[in-house]
Amino acid sequence: MNETTRSNASQSFVATERELGPGFFATREVAFVRGAGALLFDAEGRRYVDCGAAYGVASLGYAHPALVEALTRQARQLGSCTPVFANDQRARYLAELREVLPAGLERMFLCNSGTEAIEAALKFARLTTGRPGVVACMRGFHGRTLGALSATWDRKYREPFAPLVPGFVHVPYDDLEALRAALTGDVGAVIVEVVQGEGGVRPGSAEFLRGAEELCRERGALFVLDEVQTGFCRTGKLFALEHHGLAPDLLCLAKGIAGGFPMGAVALGARVAALPLGSHGSTFGGSPLACAVARATLRTILEEDLAARVADTGAWLFERLRPLERIERVREIRGLGLLVGIELRERSAPFIERLLERGVVALAAGPTVLRLLPPLVITRDELEEAVTAVEEVLA
Repeated sequence: MNETTRSNASQSFVATERELGPGFFATREVAFVRGAGALLFDAEGRRYVDCGAAYGVASLGYAHPALVEALTRQARQLGSCTPVFANDQRARYLAELREVLPAGLERMFLCNSGTEAIEAALKFARLTTGRPGVVACMRGFHGRTLGALSATWDRKYREPFAPLVPGFVHVPYDDLEALRAALTGDVGAVIVEVVQGEGGVRPGSAEFLRGAEELCRERGALFVLDEVQTGFCRTGKLFALEHHGLAPDLLCLAKGIAGGFPMGAVALGARVAALPLGSHGSTFGGSPLACAVARATLRTILEEDLAARVADTGAWLFERLRPLERIERVREIRGLGLLVGIELRERSAPFIERLLERGVVALAAGPTVLRLLPPLVITRDELEEAVTAVEEVLA
């Protein structure tokens, strides 16, 4: 294939998606057609180090043998099975997930995405408490459907769809006194992230997170943790709540839960009321295909001790990045495990584009933060390649 033909292939894919897609994705000038581990390959065969992991879902990278085998084996047996009927894969996954969840989380609702998990948690909190109010945090991101969007803070996501669900209030993240003032008698849920991902990669303090949990217990609200991005070893623990010994009433999970296959879950604690028949549901949630892949993902995470690997690699990565703070345009480097934010004194978008030109996929986290969110299986050599490119574009 000559260079013109190769170039035309990517241009054709990009042009087709721009023409026929919904129009609200900022489609880049690259068409990815293959992946292996933490690497992506475009239509021209060029190799990229992936530090985006498809926004965190590709926790085990691409074409992981265990996931491929689980998916193909289950596809030959049974792909769909509504939760009205029991299924072997679903039953086994629920039992296996329960074994690794924090104590007190005994029941699970399986769905298809993070925003569905948030929507479900909000409904469960309202059913349990009878209170419509919800306290969320500034800079928090919880999804784009109407309930989840009401909990999301950024105006650019919210305002085009106003009026949203009433009763939501936002307080500054990591400000316990502001939360205390907002937690009035009509509040049924407080929803927080252990690390704000989309909001700039901002880890919460133990004082704030533990204090939020205690306030919920005191005032009869449910404590909802959004671990859609931080769950399944992203921060160097199986769940980020383990860093602070938190015990949520509702734990929302998705992204890396099934290594890239669409799936979400809500784990329910003892303070969540028994839910009436028909009060919620999901046609596709907990399908045999999703559960088979999620089982393979969890088994791989445990067998390969990915939590320890991520903790070790993340510590190395932060040490490797520290010298970048001497660059004038870099304001701060923060994060946890393999969730890293490099906050700049200017917009991050041009630097993310330059990284792509150098063969590194990175993400934004707000207008001035360059986010690194690689697959958990990325090697140090691959990370070194990515960091070198970051140094070059920032310096």
